[in-house]
Amino acid sequence: MTSTAQRAELQAKIWKIANDVRGSVDGWDFKQFVLGTLFYRFISENFTKYIEGGDESINYAKLSDDVITPEIKEDAIKTKGYFIYPSQLFVNVAETANTNSNLNTDLAAIFNAIESSANGFPSEQDIKGLFADFDTTSTRLGNTVENKNSRLAAVLKGVSELNFGNFEDNEIDLFGDAYEFLISNYAANAGKSGGEFFTPQCVSKLIAQLAMHKQEKVNKIYDPAAGSGSLLLQAKKHFDNHIIEEGFFGQEVNHTTYNLARMNMFLHNINYDKFNMALGDTLLHPHFGDDKPFDAIVSNPPYALNWIGDGDPTLINDDRFAPAGVLAPKSKADFAFVLHALSYLSGKGRAAIVCFPGIFYRGGAEQKIRKYLIDNNFVETIISLAPNLFFGTSIAVTILVLSKHKTDTKTQFIDVSGEDFYKKATNNNLLTDAHIEQIMAMFDSKEDVEHVAISIDNTKIAENDYNLSVSSYVAAKDNREKVDIAQLNEEIATTVDKINRLRMSIDAIINEIES
Repeated sequence: MTSTAQRAELQAKIWKIANDVRGSVDGWDFKQFVLGTLFYRFISENFTKYIEGGDESINYAKLSDDVITPEIKEDAIKTKGYFIYPSQLFVNVAETANTNSNLNTDLAAIFNAIESSANGFPSEQDIKGLFADFDTTSTRLGNTVENKNSRLAAVLKGVSELNFGNFEDNEIDLFGDAYEFLISNYAANAGKSGGEFFTPQCVSKLIAQLAMHKQEKVNKIYDPAAGSGSLLLQAKKHFDNHIIEEGFFGQEVNHTTYNLARMNMFLHNINYDKFNMALGDTLLHPHFGDDKPFDAIVSNPPYALNWIGDGDPTLINDDRFAPAGVLAPKSKADFAFVLHALSYLSGKGRAAIVCFPGIFYRGGAEQKIRKYLIDNNFVETIISLAPNLFFGTSIAVTILVLSKHKTDTKTQFIDVSGEDFYKKATNNNLLTDAHIEQIMAMFDSKEDVEHVAISIDNTKIAENDYNLSVSSYVAAKDNREKVDIAQLNEEIATTVDKINRLRMSIDAIINEIES
């Protein structure tokens, strides 16, 4: 099945499930049940495949739970990070869902058992709480047990009917596409939060390519505002030839999206010992300080986030912020995330960060931070993207690329906000693979392209008060019609002559009539 057909089937199935449970579950809350069920099916099938080990004579789903020895269970947990008994598998639960009067409590017990299976093992923190947002007893599913069960059964049935074969063989990003479809259809309910923690796959692809550009291998990749993990996973999806030696690292402050990110890692077949996701406030309580530096950093931090800033006098002494000599404004933490990423970046790596355009031209503390970045030659490229690429906002965002290994003292500015660099779609604009290739070619060559790309010496930027707005350096194309004045004057003279001759003719006719 082609990617287009798979995506169409997925969207149609999700919409059908939505219709089956409509009236009870709010659209944006509904995502937890769909995504949670997709995850439950995946880990069930993935675990079954591991246990069977390619032996067609074994049908794990048909085995009795009693045949599982403690040794089998322990070995499986050490490898996979969790354990699922045959009776707990998605396929068996979905098969009897419509007739199971205890479906909601059975599911709750199964999810608890899967999470608890990791207790005392190295994977415990990676598995703990994965199903926390899949509340099968929630009143959002209905006020009676019967209502809850009927809607849960509808979701299970809908997900079970997805016929994509093995999850890992899919032509699409099943989880990402499902999430993107849910956000685009429930944008009114999702509000700003949807855009904060989900980066569209086309933008994620570009950011991953920028961060990984020409690195034959990286020690590890990191996202300080990981959201659902989509940025990290683009590195795996599009850079299989790269060696990400120590895995995927990320921190997320929102508990729900932290769970989604961990689910997403499993869904992309990244084992628990190859990812490390942390829950918490990156700016105030950063994790992974002992794991830095990172060769690749990708991030789409929240725009204009309020933070304590200089309200905490100790922060100016923090290793991440001290070199700049100033903290990001309290009402705009954007540059705090930028400085955090820079602090975690290795000497050979790159960081690609989605930024709100305002931080590149405003004065005050933000100007001082730009001065620090330019004077120390950390800014490689600034790319102005097309508007309306993100869900929940029409803002034309900018990508900031940081590097500590530049060989010149110039900063590249690329303006790809014009119609030649995006595709118009129903709800949001898109970057196609061809657009991304064009952008990456300009990023790689650093050659000037009229009205699109230019490299400016840092001394010139200093003379311009460290303004880093792309439009200040890339001259917009003049689309006004060019007029040949000489030719226009000639045409006017000809027209005037015709008018004069016409008047003379009219006067002659009138004189003839009067006489």
